[in-house]
Amino acid sequence: MDELKYEKIGEANSRAEAEVIESFLEAEGIDVELIEESVSHTAYAIANARVEIFVPTEKAKKALKLLKPFDDIQPDEDDL
Repeated sequence: MDELKYEKIGEANSRAEAEVIESFLEAEGIDVELIEESVSHTAYAIANARVEIFVPTEKAKKALKLLKPFDDIQPDEDDL
């Protein structure tokens, strides 16, 4: 089985917060994928839906180190 190429490094409380984190990490040269679980099949974004943040596995430690000041997005120890 192939190794996973992306690793979840945390969650943001909203799409807006996730996009700020995405911009920050991309400015540091780290690719980011945001996954927002949809509550229903609508064309409208949910303002306060949790958004999972994924980065390439080989850059996960660097991303977590950069995001340390934003500890509200850090994963629980169970997620590591």
